[in-house]
Amino acid sequence: MEQIDLNKDIDAAVRVLDEGGVILYPTDTVWGIGCDACNPAAVEKVYRIKNRPDSKALITLVGSVGDLERWVEIVPPVAVDMISGSERPVTVVFDKGRGLAPNLLAADGSVGLRVTSEAYSRALCDRLGRPVVSTSANVSGDPSPAFYAEISPEILSLVDYVACYRRDDTVPRQPSQVVKISSDGTVKILRH
Repeated sequence: MEQIDLNKDIDAAVRVLDEGGVILYPTDTVWGIGCDACNPAAVEKVYRIKNRPDSKALITLVGSVGDLERWVEIVPPVAVDMISGSERPVTVVFDKGRGLAPNLLAADGSVGLRVTSEAYSRALCDRLGRPVVSTSANVSGDPSPAFYAEISPEILSLVDYVACYRRDDTVPRQPSQVVKISSDGTVKILRH
């Protein structure tokens, strides 16, 4: 896809996110259902689309390691080391999120954030200026689609915008590793 098309695609997605809409987009792992992570009504739409209880927190993407400090109270140095040193995408569950939609946080106030290095999702976060929710493009309990062609028509019909970028990509991708890193630096692996 030409650069100008990518820019137009991202601009269109950002307009939908700014208006409280829900998008379907490529990430550094699987395709994601996303919304503005600071908009509680948009987060609620994502839970409805996935038919998922809001007691199960959603993962959120940011565009850089530096963005983490804006959205969590404490970023332990071990978290930065783990994110920077991993070959595979790593979602870190931090103790206390801040400035995010309250219904995005777990009951204990924790939040799962991932620094994305993938071109589309990183540009999306940067242009929106806020984190973007990223949950697999499936109804809760169904298998996660490995790439765009496996996303169900039901999911496609329920979002407000579907990214054009990487639709023809057939490289299967894995979900991220998930680790909980407490404010004191304690690390617990939640998903390998």
